[in-house]
Amino acid sequence: MEKMHRIHVIDDEPIIHEVLGELLSSEGYKVEISASGTEALKKHETDFFDLVLLDLLMPGMNGIDVLKELKKRHPDIVIIIITAYASVESAITAMKIGAYDYIQKPFKHDELLLTVKRAISHKDLQDENIRLKGELGKKFGFSNIIGKSPLIRNVFETIRASAPTRSTILIEGESGTGKELVAHAVHLNSDRSQQPFIVVNSGSLPPDLLESNLFGHVKGAFTGATAQKKGLFEAADRGTIFFDEISSVGNETQTKLLRVIQEREFMRLGGTTTVRVDVRIIAATNIDLRELIRQQKFREDLYYRLNVIKIELPPLRKRKEDIPLLVKHFIDIYCRENKKEITGINDDVMSTLMDYDWPGNIRELENLIERAIVLTRSKQITRDILPPSLLDIRKDSPKNGSEFRENLDLKVQTQNFQRRAILNALKRAKGVQKKAAQLLGIKPTTLNEMIKRLDIDIDHIFK
Repeated sequence: MEKMHRIHVIDDEPIIHEVLGELLSSEGYKVEISASGTEALKKHETDFFDLVLLDLLMPGMNGIDVLKELKKRHPDIVIIIITAYASVESAITAMKIGAYDYIQKPFKHDELLLTVKRAISHKDLQDENIRLKGELGKKFGFSNIIGKSPLIRNVFETIRASAPTRSTILIEGESGTGKELVAHAVHLNSDRSQQPFIVVNSGSLPPDLLESNLFGHVKGAFTGATAQKKGLFEAADRGTIFFDEISSVGNETQTKLLRVIQEREFMRLGGTTTVRVDVRIIAATNIDLRELIRQQKFREDLYYRLNVIKIELPPLRKRKEDIPLLVKHFIDIYCRENKKEITGINDDVMSTLMDYDWPGNIRELENLIERAIVLTRSKQITRDILPPSLLDIRKDSPKNGSEFRENLDLKVQTQNFQRRAILNALKRAKGVQKKAAQLLGIKPTTLNEMIKRLDIDIDHIFK
């Protein structure tokens, strides 16, 4: 059902009450009339209006005074000034105070309706932005970082302590541990929360294109640069910029980042003038930057500039006491999204989840729960819904005593260990066998042979 917008007409002339009342009502608006500023302000104590049409020249409390008081009480209120030709200058003064627009008496009906429609659209967009910011806060605030383990409580405390500062933050953690979630939480709990939060996917762009995106460029800086373009640092001014996987940034860009952190300024690509910005930098990595420093692939001085405050996100295998809370959280989310009523999981499934090492961390657990919610037809998630790869790993787990009593043969146990190691590596490498082989320290051809020999069905890993 379409929303009926409420318009408050504040004017002392009865003819205006009649004309605007009929005109606006015929367009589907709900109209409230006030004959004086005092009467109008009293209504705003209890009522909400999408738009105010305010006459400037009224006896007693004039329109400018009413405007000031309304903006003081409701800073986001949208007000259109009604003014006679002789007082256009006062209308312009009113706009400087915060009025959205003004119309002159005598006004044409179609022009007034067009101005009202434009103001209502502005108000709707304003309300939508507020709603989206609220949703963003729910999604990325503290409430969405789930856990009660000592390790995650330490993360909470570091966020609370560091958020109000402007210090750079380095977030370390394996893939899937929630690094961007933490960066958002820092931003939303800082005094920059109403300013931009911009994510830079450092590894997804070649070095020259990354620099152009970060710092912008001037016209003619390179082939195809037909106009000057602002970069992400300018877009993030007074806000926060988050570098996801900072380890993939090239040496030349690292040098420029260091200058931005130290001097709070940079030059656009091909430019000669300095651009100053106030941007907080948060960086994340799933690779040990100190090892990259030893390999001369990452600047040591940039590392220390980024590592003013470090937040270390533990892998899920080190905070398994949080798994039940995370499971409940994801069940609630995906039941709402899929309009399902699932009460939880049975003990056998929970035991399986607790036994697993989660190489993909929270992201892997979330994907599994979403899949289970979609496929489950009963009130509980049961073992038959779990992917075969998870069941296979648990079956081969040393915790399953009966399995090991039946397979005490050293060869069988060795094969079980190899199978678990390969499955975990493939999970962590997201199915890319070359990367999994690197993690295992073996050649890709060797890995391929072992997959065949151990009869590992890799097609089921991400199902």
